Amino acid sequence: MKVMKFGGTSVGSVKSILGLKEIVEAEARTQPVIVVVSALNGITDKLIAMSQMAKQGDEHYREEFDAMVRRHHQMIDTIIQDINKRVDLFNSVDQLFDQLKSILYGVYLIHDLSEKTEDTIVSYGERLSSHIVAAIVKNGVRMNARDFIRTEKKQGKHVLDTELTKQLVKEAFKDISQKSVYVVPGFIARDRDTHETTNLGRGGSDYTASIIAATLDADILEIWTDVDGFMTADPKVIKSAYTINELSYVEAMELCNFGAKVIYPPTIYPVCIKNIPIKVKNTFNPEHPGTLIKDKIEDDNKPIKGISSIKGTSLITVTGLSMVGVIGVNRRIFTSLANKGISVFMVSQASSENSTSIGVRDEDAEAAAEVLNAEFAKEIETGAMYPMLVESGLATIAIVGENMKQTPGIAGKLFGTLGRSGISVIACAQGASETNISFVVDGKFLRKSLNVLHDSFFLSEYKVLNLFICGIGTVGGMLLEQIRTQQQFLMQSRRLKLNVVGISDVDNFVLDRDGINLDNYEKILRTGYPANTEHMRDEIVKMNIFNSVFVDCTASRQIASLYQTFLEHNISVVAANKIAASSDYDSYLKLRQTARDRGVWFRYETNVGAGLPIIGTINDLCNSGDKILKIEAILSGTLNFIFNEIAADVPFSETVRRAKEQRYSEPDPRIDLSGTDVIRKLVILTREAGYKVEQADVEKHLFVPDSYFEGSIDDFWAKLPELDADFEARRKVLEKEGKRWRFVATMEAVVGDASKRCNTSVALKEVPQNHPFYPLEGSNNIVLLTTERYKEYPMLIQGYGAGAAVTAAGVFANIMSIANI
Repeated sequence: MKVMKFGGTSVGSVKSILGLKEIVEAEARTQPVIVVVSALNGITDKLIAMSQMAKQGDEHYREEFDAMVRRHHQMIDTIIQDINKRVDLFNSVDQLFDQLKSILYGVYLIHDLSEKTEDTIVSYGERLSSHIVAAIVKNGVRMNARDFIRTEKKQGKHVLDTELTKQLVKEAFKDISQKSVYVVPGFIARDRDTHETTNLGRGGSDYTASIIAATLDADILEIWTDVDGFMTADPKVIKSAYTINELSYVEAMELCNFGAKVIYPPTIYPVCIKNIPIKVKNTFNPEHPGTLIKDKIEDDNKPIKGISSIKGTSLITVTGLSMVGVIGVNRRIFTSLANKGISVFMVSQASSENSTSIGVRDEDAEAAAEVLNAEFAKEIETGAMYPMLVESGLATIAIVGENMKQTPGIAGKLFGTLGRSGISVIACAQGASETNISFVVDGKFLRKSLNVLHDSFFLSEYKVLNLFICGIGTVGGMLLEQIRTQQQFLMQSRRLKLNVVGISDVDNFVLDRDGINLDNYEKILRTGYPANTEHMRDEIVKMNIFNSVFVDCTASRQIASLYQTFLEHNISVVAANKIAASSDYDSYLKLRQTARDRGVWFRYETNVGAGLPIIGTINDLCNSGDKILKIEAILSGTLNFIFNEIAADVPFSETVRRAKEQRYSEPDPRIDLSGTDVIRKLVILTREAGYKVEQADVEKHLFVPDSYFEGSIDDFWAKLPELDADFEARRKVLEKEGKRWRFVATMEAVVGDASKRCNTSVALKEVPQNHPFYPLEGSNNIVLLTTERYKEYPMLIQGYGAGAAVTAAGVFANIMSIANI
C-alpha cells in the first residue's frame, strides 16, 4: 500500500491536477493508494488574509472571496466533463463556500477573530481541494481527516494526540482495498476534547500523510511537489545544484531544519521509526527518479550531501563572568524563550562558559532580547552579566552529511575555504554526531558562501571560475576567443567551467553573474554601463561573487590602481598590464602581501616575455634556495623585430612603421623606443629575483634622442626618417664586423653584499656571432639566468616574446593555474 501526498502546486492548476490524476490512477492499478492533498497553491495564505481583512472591517475581503470562488469554479468547469458529476461537485463545493462566506461575514460584523474561528477558516482550503481531487480521480473516495486526525492542547498549542490518532486511522482504513482511491484533506484535524476544527500547522499536509503511512505500515510515502527532489543547494542561488538521489533520514531532517523547504520536518519522524522510505517526486516531471529517503545509504562515499541555509538570522549573545561554572544558566535561557514561544535553531557556546550565542529569526530577535534581559535583570543590574547583544541581518548555513564523521578535515576545509573567499564566520556549532556543521555569516555573504562551499566540496557538477575581462583589444579579444573555443573542452575533460561574468572596453562594461555569451559579447557590451573605472570597481565588488578573477588586458594606469581593492575583497588578479608590478616597490610589495594574506592570487607572468615561463622559473629557482646572480635579457619583441628587420633597403624608420602595422609595438611606438617597456620588465624580473629596485635605479643608454619623444605622435612620424642615415652608416660598420644590434637589459648582483644590492641597466649593444643573442630572430625574447647553481652554464629561456596570440595564451595559462589550485 502506498500513501501519496500532493502539495499546493500539484493541485493548483488544470495542468497539474490532470497530471495528478494520471499519476494516481497509474499507481492504483497495482496497489491500494491513499492520496493526501494540500489546498490549491496560495489559497491558505488568501484565507488568512481574508480573515484579517474581515476582522478589520475591510469590505475588500468580499472581492478576495469572490476571486477564490471563481478560481475553483473555473477549474471544475475545465476538468470535469461529465455534467452530472460536475453538478454534484459544484453542490459540494458551493456548500463549503456558503459556510465560509457566513463565517467571514460574522468576523466582519463583530471585528473579532478567535483562534477557533481562524482554524476553521483555514481548513476550507484542503476541504475544497479534496472534493475536487476525489471527483476527478477514478474510483475516488473522499475521507474526512477530522474523523481520525486528533490534536490536544499543550502549552497553548495544538499538538498531535498520537495514540488516539493511530487508533482512529486504523479504524477508518480497516477495509482499505485496491478498488478505491482514498482522498484525504491534509493539514486539518479535530480537538480530542472539544471536537473543534484544528490543524497541524504549516506543512501539516506532509505530516498528515506521514502519520497515515506509519500507522498503516505503508510500503512507501511519496511526497509529490514542484521540484525534482532534495537539491544539493538552493538552485535559485547555485545554478549547478543538482538533485540528491538518496538521503538518510538524519540527513533529510538536518536539511529540512535548515531551510530546505521540500518537506515539513516533522514528516520524517513517524515513518523513520517504522523504517518506511520517503520518495520526493515532481508532479511536473514524473519521469525524474526524485530523492529517496531511507535508513541506510549504500555505496555512499560523499562526506557532504547538501548545503542548506536560513536567511534573516539574528544572533543573541548572552555573556558575563558570572556564567562560568554556574549550573542552570542555559536552562534559564531556553526555558524563558520557550515560554514565550520563541524557537532557537542554533546554539554556540564558548568552552570557557562565559558566553552563549543563540540563533533566532530576525522577526523574533527583539522579543527574545527583551525576554532574556528580563530573565537576567538582577545579574545585569549587578554587572555580573551584560545586556543581551543582538546582531541581525545575518545568515545561517549548514553543511550536512552522515559521512562527515568518517572523513577527517571537513571543518578545516570548510573554514579555510570561507577564509580564502574573505568570509568571516561569526559563530559555529557542531554536534558530536558530526552530521551537521552550522555557522553564521553576514547576510550579504550568503550567496558567495553557498557557491564557494558547493564548489569546494565537489557538490557542483563543475568547478567554476568567474572571470572579469578588462580590455578587449588585441590581447583581450584574443583571450576571449581562446576561452570561447576551450570552454566546452574544459567542462568535459577537466570539469572546469570558465564563466565570464564581466567584460569591459574603453566605452562600456557589462556584468552578469550567470555568465556572458561569448558568441556575441561585443553586441551585449554595447548595452552595458558607460565606462567608468570607479563605477566598474564598485559594481564588481558589490557582486561579491565567489572564485573570481579580474583579468587586466589593458595598459591602463587607472585599471592597475584597482588591483589593491580587488585583492582586499578576495578577487584574484591576472595582469598582462605591467604597471602595477613595476610601480614603486612599496606598492608592489603591498599587492603581493595582500594576495598572500587574503589567500588569493596576483599573477602577471605575461608582464615579461608574453607566454614564456620566465617569472615562474625565477620564482621556482628562488623558492628552491637558488640565488639569481645575473640576468641578461632581450625583453622587447618590438625592438628585436626592428633590429632584425633593418637592412640596406629597409631603413630604421620603416622598421618602426612595420612593427606598428604588424602589432608588435604599442599603438604609440615611442613607448617601446624609449626603453620604458624594457625597464619595467627588468624591474619586474629583478624584484622576482629578490632585489629591491625602482625604475629610476635603472641606467638608460638609449638610441633615439630625447627630442623625438616630445610633441604629438604625428610629429614623431614626421621626424623619424631623419635618423635613417645615421643608422644606415652604423649598420654597415656592424655588418663588416659580423655583429648585430641587440637592446639588452642587465641585472647584476653586487657580489658579497649582504643587503642584496644590484646594478641594473638597459642599452643598445653590439653582439658578436658567438653570443647567444646574435641569432635571435623576429620578435623573439631571450633570457640568460646566471645563478649559484647555473653559474658556468647559465639557464637560457627563449621564444616568442610578443604577439597577441602568445600573450593571450600566457594570460590564459595564469588563469588556469588559479583554477588548478
